[in-house]
Amino acid sequence: MLDFNDLAMFVHVVRAGSFSEAARRLHMPTATLSRRIDQLEGQLGTRLLHRSTRKLAPSSEGQALFERCAPALDQLFEIERHNADKQAPSGSIRVTAMAALFELFRMEWLVEFHARYPDVSIDFLLDDTPTDLIAERIDLALRIGIETGSGFRVRRLAPNAMILAASPAYLERHPAPRTLRALAEHDCLTISNRQGRNAWRLQGPRGSQEVSVNSRFAFNDMRVLMRACKAGLGIALLPQLITEQTIAQGELVRVLPSYQRVSNDLGLQLVYTSRPPVPPAVEVFAEFLKEKMSEEWPSPH
Repeated sequence: MLDFNDLAMFVHVVRAGSFSEAARRLHMPTATLSRRIDQLEGQLGTRLLHRSTRKLAPSSEGQALFERCAPALDQLFEIERHNADKQAPSGSIRVTAMAALFELFRMEWLVEFHARYPDVSIDFLLDDTPTDLIAERIDLALRIGIETGSGFRVRRLAPNAMILAASPAYLERHPAPRTLRALAEHDCLTISNRQGRNAWRLQGPRGSQEVSVNSRFAFNDMRVLMRACKAGLGIALLPQLITEQTIAQGELVRVLPSYQRVSNDLGLQLVYTSRPPVPPAVEVFAEFLKEKMSEEWPSPH
């Protein structure tokens, strides 16, 4: 008779795409996990996974077994989760967020969360560049203005737009552009990218348009980008959610207000890397974030 746990481990490996990542999620040694899959293949008398030093993929027999077993295992795990004794969530989770957005995250929220769940510890990775969620072993990502690829569960927390802004000091030296094309004549501040090409695609009266910009300075931290914009170094494309207060205080001025970068995929998002069943510690922190941020910002419709 096949071992139910071996089948569950096989499903985890296929979903994780590697033994090391599956072992991390299962909290077991990689060598042990590999040995259990070898045993399962021996019992079935067939190769389930094609392995190399860089790639792992299910064989045709493995894919067929995965498609038969995965839905049933998910249901069983869900039943087990609901019927298990109510135990307080515990463990460590890794969360990534844009550094500037985290400035809007109130520290008293963490005080409250710790009081509710004292056995959960959180490792925050604050970075404005798109993080490889799997490589960095991220459990939850709080993202804004970053497109998230398929394969992850995403919950929208609030809509958002990217808007153009500059400091009053910059606009005194360089009159504000009146057309989108005129942006090419200005000093612009951008987020660092590996492609080396700087272009902004914006929506305006004529629909979606792309304009190449002269990136005088580039940063990989949105907080530093905003500070550079306030200092008068150029025009920046900034998340409206974290820029509105600065504009209201007179530190920045909106430029070309009829243009903005808008996408349903670029709002404030909570991204899960774990497939169901989500670890309890991850789930309670995700729900806590949703609760607090729905109080702070209107829910999207």
